[in-house]
Amino acid sequence: MVDVRYKDKAYLSKYDLDVNLFSEFDLAVYDVIPIRKVFILNTDKGDKVLKKVNYSIDQLQFINYSIEYIKNHNFDRIIEFEKTKANLIYVPWKNDIYCIMDLVEGRECEYSNPVDVMITSRAIAQLHRGSEGLIDEEGFKLQLAKNKDRCLSGKLIENFNKKLKELMFYKNVATQNEDKNEFDYIFLQNVKYYEDNIIQSIDIIKQSDYFNLCKEEGKTVLCHHDLAHHNILINKEEVYFLDFDYAIIDLRVHDVCNFTNKAIKDFCYDIEKFHSIIGEYTKINQLDDRELRVLYGMLSFPEDFYSISRDYYTRKKQWSEEVFLNRLKRKVGYKEDREKFLEAFKNYYNF
Repeated sequence: MVDVRYKDKAYLSKYDLDVNLFSEFDLAVYDVIPIRKVFILNTDKGDKVLKKVNYSIDQLQFINYSIEYIKNHNFDRIIEFEKTKANLIYVPWKNDIYCIMDLVEGRECEYSNPVDVMITSRAIAQLHRGSEGLIDEEGFKLQLAKNKDRCLSGKLIENFNKKLKELMFYKNVATQNEDKNEFDYIFLQNVKYYEDNIIQSIDIIKQSDYFNLCKEEGKTVLCHHDLAHHNILINKEEVYFLDFDYAIIDLRVHDVCNFTNKAIKDFCYDIEKFHSIIGEYTKINQLDDRELRVLYGMLSFPEDFYSISRDYYTRKKQWSEEVFLNRLKRKVGYKEDREKFLEAFKNYYNF
């Protein structure tokens, strides 16, 4: 518990826990408890979550508009913003932006628990159903115009090509490093294999019906885009989604891919676990063969290797060398299981 609470101590220390800030939300705060990158507030109106937002008000309003739409379309198991005295969902405060949300009770999803994975699969489908029609709303179109980077629909090949160039840049950095460490050596031993993976992924998407799918009604939805286990809470078999900071507009298989990548690693890339995810999702939301082909292309992209390489060579994460190295070793260790999984996927759907 100490590790979870205080590993983000440097970030939490930048919060301004001023009673006058809480007063803007008309709250009396009795206690504050740090957890990850937020504070739990014990208040006169129940337990709340204080969050310092590190993006623009336009982006926050994009998220809030999306959430409110989904709540009004039969899915309310998502975050609820506390309104200020001025009826806003945020307070600009000393060069920062703060918002407060209701605390959702529940335990974090465990990807090693097959039941959690199954009920979360259904909940993702329900979340997507709740956002159907959002992109046709005139009010939302205005939000999207201010947040063009939040729309990834139609940009997958462009995105994969960009990541391929980044990986090749990191390879150049590692190659030219005269004082190579173990991370560099392992990275260089494996990078060509993963570059080839990306090229293959791009080819699969190019040969799919990707661009037509992006134009079809119901295929493009609000995707959570950050389905980490701590953003999914389970309370009495009901699944709640937190933290829509990275929410985007994209094909619904984007979230299915994101969730699958996180869930099946705990099962050695077992194709049966994937079938379980798809089976539960499609009880709520049917996916056609064209979407599954795009999903295959997405899953073929080596996200794990790319992300650890990016985080290391750009120092996006403030981890120790040991943590980076251990994570790289674990991710390249998935290689054989991942290959078998992708081959089984291809054979099952006759791609």
